[in-house]
Amino acid sequence: MIAMWNDMIQANVVTILFLLILIVNIWRGMKRGGTGSMQHLFFTIIDVALTVLSIFVAYQISQAFSPIVLDWLKKLDLQVPVKELAWWENIYYTAVISLRDLALLRFAALFLLLYLVIRSVAGGLVGALFYLWSNDEGRARSLSNADGSQSSAARFGSGLLGALLGGITGAVRILLLVVLLFGFVTLNPGSPVSRHIQQSNAYQLAAGQAVEPFAGDWVTANLPVFTAEVKNQLTALMQQRYDVIDIQLPKDIEKAALEVTKDAATQEEKARKLYDWVGSRVSYDWNKANQYIEQRIWKEQTPQDTFETKKGVCIDYARLYALMARAVGLEVRVVTGLGYDGKGGYGPHAWNTVLVEDKGWISLDATWASTGDWFNSPNFESTHIPDQQAASGT
Repeated sequence: MIAMWNDMIQANVVTILFLLILIVNIWRGMKRGGTGSMQHLFFTIIDVALTVLSIFVAYQISQAFSPIVLDWLKKLDLQVPVKELAWWENIYYTAVISLRDLALLRFAALFLLLYLVIRSVAGGLVGALFYLWSNDEGRARSLSNADGSQSSAARFGSGLLGALLGGITGAVRILLLVVLLFGFVTLNPGSPVSRHIQQSNAYQLAAGQAVEPFAGDWVTANLPVFTAEVKNQLTALMQQRYDVIDIQLPKDIEKAALEVTKDAATQEEKARKLYDWVGSRVSYDWNKANQYIEQRIWKEQTPQDTFETKKGVCIDYARLYALMARAVGLEVRVVTGLGYDGKGGYGPHAWNTVLVEDKGWISLDATWASTGDWFNSPNFESTHIPDQQAASGT
């Protein structure tokens, strides 16, 4: 108690929040009385139990059905039509292809859908039972005490019991909050917010006595890995989006790509000629970049816009290059991540990888072509960090 008081004096937000939750629940318990607080505590515990049970059941079913859904999606043999897609078509094709190709996203979608259904059904059944029970109890109460009067001593005793039960309800809610905070601290161990959380003596006591003995090792070992994988697959989803929205091949871009590579004898020569052309024809749009950096205003543009204006930022270079590469039969990807800024740090960047015979996937950065040769450069990996690699910390 002395330690918690010291936390209060030092204005530790976590301890103050815990105390407020406890006070509010005690006060509401006193208002409800013993019977009402008992009911509320009972259904709070039921609600937590239903949530945990729903998560467990949804997890098990999702694991079993994810491979079945994958087989079904593969049988669809979905092909993105080569035409200008409406906004809803972009969303549809991106979603279906991503569910097919990204295992974790498919599992997460199944899990969320199943959890919502199971939790809603379970909650509805419990709610119906509570309604029937409360009506029966109300009728019994009205028969046993027609005037509804209570002595002062009975009201006082009921209030004390309600306060005690309200305190227990508050403790349950605080414990749930501690679990969430424990997960946040595990994922962000060095952040200022995590340090402030860990300075709370109340948090340390609850986490050390209730969370760590039961789930601490599992959480610290698995949660960061799971979160990193989520980031990886979300990144893959965003990059796959460009494969869908840039599926249409304008005739002028196709004609230019064929003209640029007409003398190329190999896939690598085609990739190189396109790198030289995009890198030398497109100028970096500093106004667009500065507008985003200073005002957070993003001007979206298509590869056609980049081709016509000959201006763009890194993602525009990469999308135009990808479209021209596909026009000449190359397999290519748009990669997002971090690029070295020349000042000892890294900033958001985009580039391409292309598949060529004998060498496999090689990386190139048409945006940086004016600063040197960044076509399969030997120091490419030291200056470019893909989002997947950045998320995993390697």
